[in-house]
Amino acid sequence: MPAAAAAASGTAVASYTDYIPDSVKSFVSDLYRSIRGGDVVGTDKLYEGDFHRLSARVYRDAPWPPAKAVATYCDDDHVFLLLYSELTSRDAHARLPGLTLTRRADSWDTYCSLFTVVLQNALTMQLPNQWLWDMVDGFVSQFQTFCQYRTKLEDKTEEEISLLQRFDQAWSVYGVFNYLKALVENSMIREVLEREERLEQFTMMNGYEHKQGGSNVLKMLGYYSMIGLLRVHCLIGDYHTGLRCLLPIDIGQQGVYTTVTGSYISTIYYYGFANFMMRRYADVIHQFNKILLYILKYKQYHEKSPQYDFVLKKNEQMYALLAICLSLCPQNNLIAEDVSTELKGKYGTEMEEMLRGDGEAHYDELFSVACPKFIAAWPPVLKEPFTNYNQDVYRLQLKLFLDEVKQQLFLGDIRSFLKVFSVITIGRLAQHMRLDENALRAILLAYTRKTHAVDNYGKITSSADFDFYIDEETIHATESKSSKHHHDYFLTHISKLEEVMGELSEVQLAEPAISPGEEACMLPSYDGAHWHC
Repeated sequence: MPAAAAAASGTAVASYTDYIPDSVKSFVSDLYRSIRGGDVVGTDKLYEGDFHRLSARVYRDAPWPPAKAVATYCDDDHVFLLLYSELTSRDAHARLPGLTLTRRADSWDTYCSLFTVVLQNALTMQLPNQWLWDMVDGFVSQFQTFCQYRTKLEDKTEEEISLLQRFDQAWSVYGVFNYLKALVENSMIREVLEREERLEQFTMMNGYEHKQGGSNVLKMLGYYSMIGLLRVHCLIGDYHTGLRCLLPIDIGQQGVYTTVTGSYISTIYYYGFANFMMRRYADVIHQFNKILLYILKYKQYHEKSPQYDFVLKKNEQMYALLAICLSLCPQNNLIAEDVSTELKGKYGTEMEEMLRGDGEAHYDELFSVACPKFIAAWPPVLKEPFTNYNQDVYRLQLKLFLDEVKQQLFLGDIRSFLKVFSVITIGRLAQHMRLDENALRAILLAYTRKTHAVDNYGKITSSADFDFYIDEETIHATESKSSKHHHDYFLTHISKLEEVMGELSEVQLAEPAISPGEEACMLPSYDGAHWHC
């Protein structure tokens, strides 16, 4: 940098420093000391509480000061300044509209520098899991936002087009995949989760290292990167690969991913959506039932949290997806009473029409609510005429889904007849359906295929609520007996009872004022034969 430019830059930073409030200086200094001292609880308090309060009060409509401006309050520590830059950049992307392309590219450089330090150095710091999850989640979110930004070319100015050409490597899909995969591999998190004794210790310690000089940063970034890879693959429509990335994490069990609300909800949402697009509806219903019960129980505790909007959005998306699943694969025995009540309140009318087979428009509407914001991962063609192609991947995924719905609706009559007739000949059923017998056999084979899917472990599972087989020319249908989940019923009402008892314990009943004479009159007396009141 030329001397004049360096002097000008130094003057700018110095002038910026003059306007940094004392509360911000104290925050930076306290956060630095807390991280250096290994105080995870103190770091979490500063990160979750003080930072968001200062953002809302001091920097409501503006970004935080750049790293150079606060360097003097953290001994110019390189790693801490990278953490500070990542934190404030992520905050700006979440709060401030209309960020310039230069700031988006700078954020990419910050993540590259930070992840390179983590991958190439043996860090000795401990960071809260919430921060590490937000780091990976923010990385993927900014990649998603940038991809949507660069695909809207019609309204771009010449300067913006020039900047897109200049920053053509920023937020490339290969770069994002490479960093996430490198974090997974270098952390050796797969090996930790595969060995039972290591998994038990990892879960018990919640991913933290309590030995002297230990660090949870690389290990937890690798853990959360598996969830990030699932999300990126879902955004580009590669659901099978995304689910394979998540295989080391046992979704059927409580784990470290469930201890951070954002991690828990994101994991189940993208896991559910990927399985949904692969026709594994029963698994989606089962997992969404658990997470929606969790949100119903704990949503009130997040009302003042910065994650509250995220929780509400994913809650609405999962209810919309659940309505589609139950319409295509009726499995009401898999959902709890409270979730069923909420679902009927939101989409009861739509589900009735979809179950009757005349609600095709609702499938389109609910899919648009439930699906993630898909991205076009390929780089833009920066040649005139400029066009917008940000909706191309969404339209393709919607078309694939609606084609599947049409096939499912066509097979709906088979389900209706077989639930009525437990035993019927192929010829008679063909007459009822006004079909040729060969065409009916083809439809029965198609129905069998559509109600069976291969899970992540290669096992064939059925999502049908009844089974049938053909013995010579006779169809035998057997409705699957639904197993009642009594534990859900009892747990729900125990929870309601605890809420009522908690409310009653706060009620203070006024004691009636009784004079000593009246109190004496109220005492019972005994005359040797009878008690008198």
